Amino acid sequence: MKQPLGKTALITGASSGIGLELAKLFAKDGWQLVLAARGKKELQAAAQELEKNYGASTLIIAKDLSNASAPQQIFDELKKKKITVDALVNNAGFATYGKFSKVPLQKQLDMLQVNVNSLVALTSLFLPQMLERKSGRILNLASTAAFQPGPLMAAYYASKAFVLSFSQALAEELEGSGVTVTALCPGPTWTNFQKTAGMLNSKILGGNVMSAQKVAQAGFAGAMDGKRVVIPGFQNKLGAKIVKLIPAKLLTHLIRKIQEERQGKE
Repeated sequence: MKQPLGKTALITGASSGIGLELAKLFAKDGWQLVLAARGKKELQAAAQELEKNYGASTLIIAKDLSNASAPQQIFDELKKKKITVDALVNNAGFATYGKFSKVPLQKQLDMLQVNVNSLVALTSLFLPQMLERKSGRILNLASTAAFQPGPLMAAYYASKAFVLSFSQALAEELEGSGVTVTALCPGPTWTNFQKTAGMLNSKILGGNVMSAQKVAQAGFAGAMDGKRVVIPGFQNKLGAKIVKLIPAKLLTHLIRKIQEERQGKE
């Protein structure tokens, strides 16, 4: 990737799913790309696709965001290459599925490191540059999971509630600064997410599941418009409103029933 002449977007979790679809949209819009994810081979394949199909200028950075030092390493590498980030897309994330007491502690902590700590760290590192330029876009991947507790995915739901709250609060702090923050809150989406979480048989996948492409389109448009919260799909928007009307105990019971495996309970 050469010294950028136009705007540059840093996208985490960019090798597949929503992250890759967002990268395509940024590329179509003429942005230069920094793609970050764990797998180098997958990143190389994504970069080749983006360069071939959209003529995008790309730089890949293979870093595991479950490592607490990864955000600083990404920042330092881009600083060394004199690449400024005009849009930060905190898309990387994964889930754990099952009773909290049965999921290994390290897996839970790794998830929180990726979903929460690394997101906060990257935002903190790149935000000052945006404020100095009085221009920037930050897009954080939350979820409709952010709107209620989630038995059988307790820590994951809590992590997304943090992302939504953090994004909304930061957006208010930055009002009038030229920098916007958008929380993208998709519902169930067809990606590798379900396989990683070990929930391919969950009832939550039995309804209207959106494509990663449609989710990305909504998120990209919302971020470019400076919207604070984007919920793709009518059913997801409606659901986010309805859960506020349901008593907490009943709501958590219903969510557990939805997420239980089709063939027997845990």
